Amino acid sequence: MGKSLRSQISLYIMTIVLAVVAFVSFLANAAVNRQFEEYMINQERGQREKIVNDLENLYNGMTRSWDLEYIHAIGMYSLYDGYVLTIYDSAGKVIWDAASHDMALCKQIMSDITERMSQRNKNGFTTYSYNLMQGDRKVGTASIQAYGPYFLKENEFQFINDLSEVLLLIGLLSCAVSIFAGTILAHRIARPITKTAEIAQQISNGDYNIRLENETNTRELNMLLSSMNHMANSLSRQEQYRKQLTADVAHELRTPLAALRSHLEAMSEGLWEPTAERLNGCVEEVKRLSSLVVDLDGLAKLEQENFRLKKIEANLLEIVENVCGNFEKEADNKNISILVDGVSSNILVDRDRIVQVITNLLSNAIKYTPEGGKINVWIKDDIDRGVVMIEDNGIGISQKDLPYIFERFYRTDQSRNRKTGGAGIGLTIARSIVEAHKGKITVESNEGGSKFTVVLPKREEE
Repeated sequence: MGKSLRSQISLYIMTIVLAVVAFVSFLANAAVNRQFEEYMINQERGQREKIVNDLENLYNGMTRSWDLEYIHAIGMYSLYDGYVLTIYDSAGKVIWDAASHDMALCKQIMSDITERMSQRNKNGFTTYSYNLMQGDRKVGTASIQAYGPYFLKENEFQFINDLSEVLLLIGLLSCAVSIFAGTILAHRIARPITKTAEIAQQISNGDYNIRLENETNTRELNMLLSSMNHMANSLSRQEQYRKQLTADVAHELRTPLAALRSHLEAMSEGLWEPTAERLNGCVEEVKRLSSLVVDLDGLAKLEQENFRLKKIEANLLEIVENVCGNFEKEADNKNISILVDGVSSNILVDRDRIVQVITNLLSNAIKYTPEGGKINVWIKDDIDRGVVMIEDNGIGISQKDLPYIFERFYRTDQSRNRKTGGAGIGLTIARSIVEAHKGKITVESNEGGSKFTVVLPKREEE
């Protein structure tokens, strides 16, 4: 069994954060050390140059002599700072030497500096030689031994160690805060996903009424929650449609089969004579059964993945006029007027399928329009599409039913009266055909009637 999403997200976040903190800490430490070393090198160089400048000021050009007392003071002061001096006159004779004054102190100071600095670098003492000048004349030479390229005094060494500890503490504190924040973030991310997975499991077990109500501050997670709820709603409706279809099919089969059975049994037992009228009644019941089977078969074919359209160039106005002509007698029986208006629109369609769509919509319009009503059909021709609008002044569709009328097996007439309600498949077939053409079918309705609009592209999309 794999790790939980929360633990994996926490691990990923902590790994990334630790890597980033370590990398940033390394860069910061390296930058601080580099800047500090450059600063100390400049400071050490400046200190040597100051010693040389002080020594040059101790030469008396008038008497051509050195102030040995002050040279001794500068030499001892420099020795305590880690600089071992040897001063020569212009003839190369030693004027003052730190080692000859206090050899033990020189060794002790050099040993302490070497031990202290060996923790930072493996360099040693270096001798620097400077000419002592007065004007353009050389008056002597100064030899300065110092740990190179720089060295730290005790307080400076303690400061740099304290700074390293502070940087390390900041790094550790950053890691701790990042791990805590990462854990909280992983929990916030994983919780709705985990909850969604649990809900999905319950939905897969057939519980379609469960919903996710908690919203997050993350747009993608909100989309996931919304999609899951939408899927649950769709599955719930589909389950209702399935149950309704089962009841509808059972009802639709039961009525004609019962009539057929009673008629045939009565004629076979001699109770009825097999007259033409009674046989025609049996034929009508068989037609009702066939019509239901045809509807179901048509929907099944449209939902097959290998369904293909046979497109040809066709005139949308001509198709509509032909279909309206086929309903002339049916409209006359209810004293309904059908008015066709518009312009020609040549489109690339499967003619038989579009005839099926218009037939379905016009049949419904006649079915739900009262006697003496009217039906208006318009055909529009746009640059890249053809449009058919069918409007009636019939009973209309309630607002609660309007969002679902294109769903499979949905019937606004819950009485299951075949003469008005049908099996709830016709509009689903119409929408499937239109969408297969990359078109769109919409409906507007109120108490004064309904208006269906079919939009079809003129050409294939590239």
